[in-house]
Amino acid sequence: MSPRKSHDEKIAELKFASVYPHYVSKIEKKGRTIEELHQVIEWLTGFDLKALQKTLDEQLTFEDFFKRATLNENAHKITGVICGYRVETLENPLTQKARYLDKLVDELAKGRDMKRILRQD
Repeated sequence: MSPRKSHDEKIAELKFASVYPHYVSKIEKKGRTIEELHQVIEWLTGFDLKALQKTLDEQLTFEDFFKRATLNENAHKITGVICGYRVETLENPLTQKARYLDKLVDELAKGRDMKRILRQD
């Protein structure tokens, strides 16, 4: 019997391409556009549409996805609770980055103003 994987290990091994359709579904159900989702992803990671598509095609894990990303210098301004975790206090850097993305997608789905989501206020 193998030991259970930690939350951080599960996130590291999770394929970004398997989560991406859930992001799309979540924001579209709330009347937001895929273009807005891509804008949020690009703001956080630096991936333009072409680079984002490449990560999806390559089936990158979250670990590899964020290794390639250039995190926005204002990412530290993302605060609050997502999935039961306060993002600003997460100790594992990879888990924190993944939760930053989750938080931004959640804010987009909740109808927040794009300027506020992108921490431009």
